[in-house]
Amino acid sequence: QVQVVESGGGLVAPGGSLRLSCAASGSIRSSNVMGWYRQAPGKQRELVATITDDGTTNYADSVKGRFTISRDNAKNTVALQMISLKPEDTAVYYCNVRIIFILETLDYWGQGSLVIVSS
Repeated sequence: QVQVVESGGGLVAPGGSLRLSCAASGSIRSSNVMGWYRQAPGKQRELVATITDDGTTNYADSVKGRFTISRDNAKNTVALQMISLKPEDTAVYYCNVRIIFILETLDYWGQGSLVIVSS
């Protein structure tokens, strides 16, 4: 089992910055991908950014150049630094840890962190 705990989130004005953090514990294999997803009201959950255990990153087009994902493999943590926030970034952000096995993958999710971008 893997436990995923998030911190951060809150209310920020347009153009502002915010940082989300996530810590994973438990049976974490070295082959894993950590990432952030978000779900806005009335919309489906969507990928924001992911980072593999070797540091390869992937971003949604809507956040490229504004969000930066990073991780600390020794501590099993992942962070999302968000700048130049827009009202459309308002959503519940979920941390995801994907454990990769030969024949399957297992997904573990954090509890969600609400980010509101509003003046």
